Amino acid sequence: MDVFDGLLLGFSTSLSFVNIWYCFLGVLLGTFVGVLPGLGPTATIALLMPITLSLAPVSAIIMLAGIYYGAMYGGSTTSVLVNIPGEAASVITCLDGYQMAKQGRAGQALGISAFGSFIAGTLATFGLALFAPPVAKYALKLGPPEYFALVCLGLVAVTFLSQGSMLKSMAMICLGLILSTVGRDMMTGYPRFSYGIFELEEGLDFVAVIMGLFGVSEILINVETSLREQREVYTKSITGLLPSRKDWSLSIGPILRGSILGFFLGVLPGGGAVLGSFASYMTEVKLAKDPSIFGKGAIQGVAGPEAANNAASQGAFIPLLTLGIPSNSVMAMLVGVLMIHGVQPGPLMMSKTPELFWGVITSMYLGNFLLLVLNLPLIGLWVRMLLIPYGILFPLILMFCIIGTYSLNNRIFEIYLMVGFGVGGYLLKKLAYDPTPLILAFVLGPMVEDKFKHSLLIFDGDLSVFIRRPIAVTFLTAALLLVFLQLIPSLRRKKSAALRE
Repeated sequence: MDVFDGLLLGFSTSLSFVNIWYCFLGVLLGTFVGVLPGLGPTATIALLMPITLSLAPVSAIIMLAGIYYGAMYGGSTTSVLVNIPGEAASVITCLDGYQMAKQGRAGQALGISAFGSFIAGTLATFGLALFAPPVAKYALKLGPPEYFALVCLGLVAVTFLSQGSMLKSMAMICLGLILSTVGRDMMTGYPRFSYGIFELEEGLDFVAVIMGLFGVSEILINVETSLREQREVYTKSITGLLPSRKDWSLSIGPILRGSILGFFLGVLPGGGAVLGSFASYMTEVKLAKDPSIFGKGAIQGVAGPEAANNAASQGAFIPLLTLGIPSNSVMAMLVGVLMIHGVQPGPLMMSKTPELFWGVITSMYLGNFLLLVLNLPLIGLWVRMLLIPYGILFPLILMFCIIGTYSLNNRIFEIYLMVGFGVGGYLLKKLAYDPTPLILAFVLGPMVEDKFKHSLLIFDGDLSVFIRRPIAVTFLTAALLLVFLQLIPSLRRKKSAALRE
């Protein structure tokens, strides 16, 4: 099936009434959670995951994907009006967006953010349709040793690109791999790390772990923050949402550059939207004739990063759809949803479930259009949402966590599991441990074990197969190189300085 035929199949799937509704619902919820500081797409997808399990796989992924890239749109609203990023990727938008609001140009900032996000999302979706099929075809040539080496490279890349120290990221990856082994061995059926607890013999429930680490822990963090911080919302009338000709002339270059940067950085494990928005901002500062305007209300400082984080959120779907390897925590959840639905993400998706593969891609065209239509007229509503006290929101969120976890298997044990991981996630965040590497390793752990064992079975237990096959040894060498690079003191200091900046 060529790209044109795939797009036709995808549009016939995504433009059905049911999928249009779930796409609309996803982008609306995504914008809502992007607007509310502290919630974010990761926690929201964790909350809604149990609901999607009753849907068709394509509808579930379309809705969850809409939440993800919709949150990138919504995150700009709080960055501009409150100087608080609604989503991590919108941190950089605060620098110039809030200054524009203080100068009475909040409308221009929000308008160029919406249009820039639409352009970037559309270009990124086109890139996804163009690059995903050849990558999937190439991935079919990879055997178990190559897949094992590729996953190892991906996990190491997460430690290289994530914030914080390498040792903490590596510790989280090791912990995630250990947690993934809880349950029965996939080949022998022997229970591991269950300690005589019957519920653990089936393994740790993915939804309970996710909702604890990203749902309950976020509630605890946000309750603590809301008790000591009061946010001031820019409530003046917002006018001039349509950018002027001068605004467009200043912004179109940053939007296009941000779209390209964000799309390709979104493919990298652990990179994604945050790295894309920062890279776009620094690029515009370097290219500007007068860099001093940045941080004082430069519209380029809003247009470029907002385009980059939206393009990155869709570029992240390439490794998910073609290799079955998630590049961030949201993609890891989508892998879990697909596997619960009985769909194995990876190169065979394009041939076994083409309606899902192409339906998800084409739904992003529709989703980006819906976001543009929703964002501009509903700015006033989003401003009012910012005035809702978190004390009203968090009991409702916690209730949804409990109901969602219990409704899957009707077991109280999984609520205890969720609460335990919630407290653990809270402590990890307080100690500056990023839980994202943990959840990526937890999701990829079974694949690492499966590919390693299959490699040894096929080649009679010969470990040298990983260095005798050219592609596998290339991936493993790249992984080792990334580890050694992080051990160089000067490079480590530069990384720490960049994160502080």
